[in-house]
Amino acid sequence: MRTALLALLLHAALAFHPPRTPSLRMAAPPPADGMPPPPSAEEPAAPAALGAAGRRRLLTSLPCGDALDRRIALVALPSAANFAVAPLVGAVDTFWVGQMGDALALAGQGAANTCFFACFFLVAFIPTVTAPLVASAAGEGDMERARQRICEALYLANVIGAAGTLLLVARPEWVLRLVLSSSAPAMPYAVNYLRFRSISLVPALFSSVSFAAFRGTLDTVTPLKVSLASNVLNLLLDPILIFGAGLGVAGAALATALAELLSGGVYLALLLRRKLASFALMLRPPRAASLLPLLQGALAILMRQAALNVAFVSATRTAQLMDPSGVAAAAYSITNQMYSLGLVVMLAIQSTGATIVPAAIAKDGVGGGRAVADRLLTWSLITSVVFAVMQVALLEPLTNLFTTIPAVREAVRKPAIISALVQSFNGPLFAGEGILMGVGGFGFLSAATASGVAVMVGCLKLSSWYGGGITGIWLSLGAFHVLQFGAVVFHHLRISPLARVKTVNQLEP
Repeated sequence: MRTALLALLLHAALAFHPPRTPSLRMAAPPPADGMPPPPSAEEPAAPAALGAAGRRRLLTSLPCGDALDRRIALVALPSAANFAVAPLVGAVDTFWVGQMGDALALAGQGAANTCFFACFFLVAFIPTVTAPLVASAAGEGDMERARQRICEALYLANVIGAAGTLLLVARPEWVLRLVLSSSAPAMPYAVNYLRFRSISLVPALFSSVSFAAFRGTLDTVTPLKVSLASNVLNLLLDPILIFGAGLGVAGAALATALAELLSGGVYLALLLRRKLASFALMLRPPRAASLLPLLQGALAILMRQAALNVAFVSATRTAQLMDPSGVAAAAYSITNQMYSLGLVVMLAIQSTGATIVPAAIAKDGVGGGRAVADRLLTWSLITSVVFAVMQVALLEPLTNLFTTIPAVREAVRKPAIISALVQSFNGPLFAGEGILMGVGGFGFLSAATASGVAVMVGCLKLSSWYGGGITGIWLSLGAFHVLQFGAVVFHHLRISPLARVKTVNQLEP
């Protein structure tokens, strides 16, 4: 049904463009490797050709195991595996904290993680903007410009991350009051967790920028190896520090921080060895003129991250205030963990779109970028539906894995099913966001996100008034995602640089 909907949208957008000039030229046949030909400045197509070309575009957006599928898979699969490692390890963290048999420990961990990532994502606009800039430079063969962009991003991430670390270590309770009242029973657990977790802010940002740098050069295998090594350390340290050292919930945070320190150190060595960075450039404050390309997209992405933080901090605070026992907050933390297992694959698709589309445009022109974007959207829809089905099918064993408390298990069931429905929208939503980043549509993306967040916060208020519980939180998130989904599809089909079809050659598969 969803594939049919996407097909109808694509057909409607492409088949009913207003007529141009009635001239028509036969297009060249596609190359043998299945890749689309680069566009050229040919005469405009006739209306009948536009309709036929729209149907061809629809057909070529469907996966068929050709060179385009292989090109996407070579970038997306290692990236998905890399993104998947962290939430899998996070799930193990949740498992070990759950074995403490204390709902307040789970609630405190969930609150602290929300606050940590709120700070992290306020700065994460840097790698978000860096990846397409590096991809564009690398696609044109200008590695010196790519190296400069990487080092500028690393400098900014380190400076801003250091300021954030000082705040979180010295006064974690200030940030935690965004989601917890000062007298909340889960506050002591959250303070201990966040203070140790904050040690990893700078290395986590360094790793994120480094990952973006490698993605920009379309190397997603190296980051996967780094992620696997660091997270194996996390897995080994979790039970040792939580139970062996008697640190409790803080032990899980310390294990993650030590793993991030290892990751940052390995990335530094790799960047230097491959000449993607140098100490001289990393330690030199960037000039204002050279920062302009980074800052042009950064402001819009920063506004988007701030809006997202409002949304997810509001959701977490709503869950934390539902009952003093911590059952509702623990259930929300577990459903978040289940949801994140599929979400990271969607984030990998997003990052693939943000890098492979500008690289395709730089190499093959607008036609090549359009073909990659269309195929990525179709693959993302299939992937998100599969993960939604898997989340429902594995609901009971996952719930039993994360908690031994009967009341929490019961509270998880219904919201977890709603979150799976939300998951089914995530594929084309995140792919569309990545494509938007790849074509530089940061302003549109930020405006769409802000509108979606406003709807979500309004729905959260209504849910609180009418006692919607954790299910109401997920329905509110679903409303946000439906609006965001509509916005990115509209942009791609109507106003994106990849949307308008002008010539026969640009329409051919």
